[in-house]
Amino acid sequence: MRVLLALGGNAMTGPDGSATPGAQIAAITGAMEHAARLVAQGHELVITHGNGPQVGNLLVKNELAAHVVPPVPLDWCGAQTQGTLGMTILDSLDGALAAIDADRPVAALVTRTLVSHDDPGFSTPTKPVGRYVDAEAAQRMIDHGQVWEDRGEKGWRRVVASPDPLAVLDVEAARTLLEAGYVVVSAGGGGIPVVRERNGRLRGVEAVIDKDLTAALLAASLDADVLVIATDVDHASVAFGTDHQRDLGRVGRAELRALADAGEFASGSMGPKVEAVLRFVAGGGRGVITSLTRITDAVEGNFGTVVEPDPVD
Repeated sequence: MRVLLALGGNAMTGPDGSATPGAQIAAITGAMEHAARLVAQGHELVITHGNGPQVGNLLVKNELAAHVVPPVPLDWCGAQTQGTLGMTILDSLDGALAAIDADRPVAALVTRTLVSHDDPGFSTPTKPVGRYVDAEAAQRMIDHGQVWEDRGEKGWRRVVASPDPLAVLDVEAARTLLEAGYVVVSAGGGGIPVVRERNGRLRGVEAVIDKDLTAALLAASLDADVLVIATDVDHASVAFGTDHQRDLGRVGRAELRALADAGEFASGSMGPKVEAVLRFVAGGGRGVITSLTRITDAVEGNFGTVVEPDPVD
């Protein structure tokens, strides 16, 4: 099968959330051992990943150096982290494949994602990024054209647009590599956000795109059979954190949509994962949300929150 594996932030950082180079390399090495097993089973594999902690580190560097060099825009931050994480994933995946005698070439793509000029996020940014700072530090960045909000006792925090992805622009390059036998790393961090000007030219924009929503779009564009969203829990749950918590196993698309519309999934965590699966399954594939350690079972539909089209789809 053709599988799109979307790795969450837990696969990119240490168990305590540490984003030091050593912690990232160790986490990615462990994640690629699981990914390599999918390759060994004969699946075609595309990997996408989050980049929140890595972009967060770059934003801190922006803040600390703003009085010396201009801050790097978010589209540049996305491109830089795609390159760094892509390189680290390739090195780790090469090693994991060699360890189990699986011979498959690997490649990483710097990938752009098209968004709309008219997305409401650009006029009213709400997505928080980076760390909290005091008013003085926030003002320095506001002077560079950024939008920051006073969050009370915690301090000030930057907010940016998080537009809906419309198209993964480099999908045909990914398809060509897949058909040539490569494992492909693509659309990291949701892709580098770009808009198309009236003259047809593309321009990067200050935004972050949800990586799970882009993963669903990429999976559909590549005619994937399965979208697996790997996170730090075995299942999506309803009534999460209460005495009535119930893990979801196999569930129909209509039922899951009803639960999402009822507000069962938090917007900052499970919500985008559920929405991504719903979008992908609407096109006829299978979507699964589960933990990284169970992805081989998830691909076969034997574990996790497994969502398939309803009979009327």
